[in-house]
Amino acid sequence: MDGENFSVEAGIKPILCKAAVARKPGEPLVIEEIIVAPPSHHEVRVRIICTSLCHSDVTFWKLKDLPAVFPRILGHEAIGVVESVGEDVDEVVEGDVVIPVFLPDCGDCADCKSKKSNLCSKLPFQLSPWMPRDKTSRFTNLKGEVLYHFLNVSSFSEYTVVDTAHIVKIDPSIPPSKAFLLSCGVSTGVGAAWRTANVEAGSTVVIFGLGSIGLAVAEGARISGATKIIGVDVNQEKFEIAKKFGVTDLVNVEECGDTPVSQVINEMTGGGADYCFECVGLVSLMEQAYACCRKGWGKTVILGVEKPESRISLPCVDVVHSGKTLTGALFGGLKAKSDIPILLKRYMDKELELDKFVTHEVIFEDINKAFDLLIEGKSLRCVIWMDKQASYSKGVCIS
Repeated sequence: MDGENFSVEAGIKPILCKAAVARKPGEPLVIEEIIVAPPSHHEVRVRIICTSLCHSDVTFWKLKDLPAVFPRILGHEAIGVVESVGEDVDEVVEGDVVIPVFLPDCGDCADCKSKKSNLCSKLPFQLSPWMPRDKTSRFTNLKGEVLYHFLNVSSFSEYTVVDTAHIVKIDPSIPPSKAFLLSCGVSTGVGAAWRTANVEAGSTVVIFGLGSIGLAVAEGARISGATKIIGVDVNQEKFEIAKKFGVTDLVNVEECGDTPVSQVINEMTGGGADYCFECVGLVSLMEQAYACCRKGWGKTVILGVEKPESRISLPCVDVVHSGKTLTGALFGGLKAKSDIPILLKRYMDKELELDKFVTHEVIFEDINKAFDLLIEGKSLRCVIWMDKQASYSKGVCIS
């Protein structure tokens, strides 16, 4: 940490708190006392109320090679309260309730000002272990060892420091155990249907993969008025859960035999679906999704993440003659600062149903149970409470 840049002169001191630290790949997180530095320019220090984990956390927890680094504080789905602000911060004040997000929304660059993009060019998204502006850490343990950041959030800590480009101020009356869901996964799925694909009322949707992202796509398609939502998976048991999210039909890949899934979908839909979403991260499914979206206007949206070296192969004649669209979507195409408040209002208006995504709750000390639940496929989202009796009191300051 570069202490010379911090706001000590403004009376903001380091805070001693607990964090769940990932020290070695795949090993249980360790609850440790750490020191969280004051926020620097364009930064806020946030007291986390509750957090959760998704498969990105598990992936980087297991990963042995770069971009994985250890020791690290994982976590990127959360909600918290601003405890202190650094210099040049004017959009939030101490006491504001905020949702941290992994994707920046600086509000200043051409991309952030445009309605056509959610990819900030001032602070491009990177898998960096540092704060985005000065490439240093705000975390150390009691021995002075640097602890690395994760996805610009690091919410597996009672306190964290986040750049203002990565926070969204929200209405404090919204239940935290529901609002935090829009930090990553649910926003990605709902946003892909709502913003990226712009699913229309009466349309047909196909979703490859009925995990939490796929179910969020189904929820987005449902509130957009899709009348036929087909889920594609290998697990028949997921269909009962998927029904709650608006899925009307299920195609079990293992029951298709030698018939390509795309052919089954094309026959079910009379020529292909209006919108197809790939939520697994397999090239083969991306190609199948494109093959079963309707010629003329079909749109395929890729949400799953494959290996960096993977390539999609499509027949050139099909690309030219079919009139289909293939696109990717990071964070579902949402612009965090403007779109998350809209989705939260739709939740409060009882349009968007967030409650059904929460399947479990644990206290912070039991965070490793949340990993077990997700890995075993028993959980969609597990709320990890820092303190269910949390107040707005400050942490322990270090003089």
